[in-house]
Amino acid sequence: MAQLVVVGVPLTDLTPADALITDHGVGGIFLQGRSTASADVLAATTRRWAEAAPAIRPWVAVDQEGGAVQSLSGPEFPELPRAVDQGRLPAEELAALADGLGASLASAGITLDLAPVADVVPAGSEAGNAPIGAYGRQYGGTAAEVTAAAGTIIDGLAAHGVTATVKHFPGLGRVRENTDESRDVTDTVTTRYDEQVAAFGTLTRSPAEPFVMMSSATYPQIDLAGPAAFSPVVITDVLREQLGFDGVVISDDVGAAQAVQDVPVGERAVRFLAAGGTLVLTVDAGTVPTMVDAVLARAEADPGFSATVDDAVRTALTAKTRAGLLSEE
Repeated sequence: MAQLVVVGVPLTDLTPADALITDHGVGGIFLQGRSTASADVLAATTRRWAEAAPAIRPWVAVDQEGGAVQSLSGPEFPELPRAVDQGRLPAEELAALADGLGASLASAGITLDLAPVADVVPAGSEAGNAPIGAYGRQYGGTAAEVTAAAGTIIDGLAAHGVTATVKHFPGLGRVRENTDESRDVTDTVTTRYDEQVAAFGTLTRSPAEPFVMMSSATYPQIDLAGPAAFSPVVITDVLREQLGFDGVVISDDVGAAQAVQDVPVGERAVRFLAAGGTLVLTVDAGTVPTMVDAVLARAEADPGFSATVDDAVRTALTAKTRAGLLSEE
């Protein structure tokens, strides 16, 4: 079950990740925060983690978007412009940037980038869109602009063996608050047939098979029940069935984010997996035992949920096989 958990560890001190990998067998480590360490220094650490779990190696994930969201800024990691500025580059320049991004991450042993942002922020509304538009994290103001630029980033990462993550489904382009900092973040406009939903569908059909990260906002035009990350309607009905996505669905942070604090810790993992999710992301390592125990307890009591968890494990391991993280021995 721990293979379904990706855990945040501060870049300022990565040593706690060793025990998370060897003792708990987590599915991945998210390098949280910022670092000016060189690629060689990071690669030595990521190699150690791979050697500690040779049969099923962990994902090593990072937030490397550009602008205000760039975790790695050591010598080998070029300063990336904001996504909104990347989207304005000529196609050849953006492709070169994406290739350089993929190469730099691969040189450090990074296998998963929690990027690109696929949210569509309508032109003129950027300043009022706290999580995305206010920081220029969007690639454009239309679905066509976003899919063209984000698709280039996906390809550049894939060329170097780094898996991309399109986020935050079904879109944070119309919300006002940030789910990391606010509860009850709601998008009252987006429907299941919205252009930003369609943009995700286009990007997920990439041969590179990116992951999809869920939003923790609520979309009453799609499902009134609560956050998209816990919604079978959003994940299973819309993302998996309507858009045909059968790959890895990863949550946004469900450890410390304010948007999920009204849900008990263990239930966050249970509800996400029950809704059709695959990998639970938490930036609070202390939540891992509670989440794992809650999932195991529910699986033991509920055969249907147990089968759902088994499906998630198969999806997760299939992705690791494709990424070369699963031993063939």
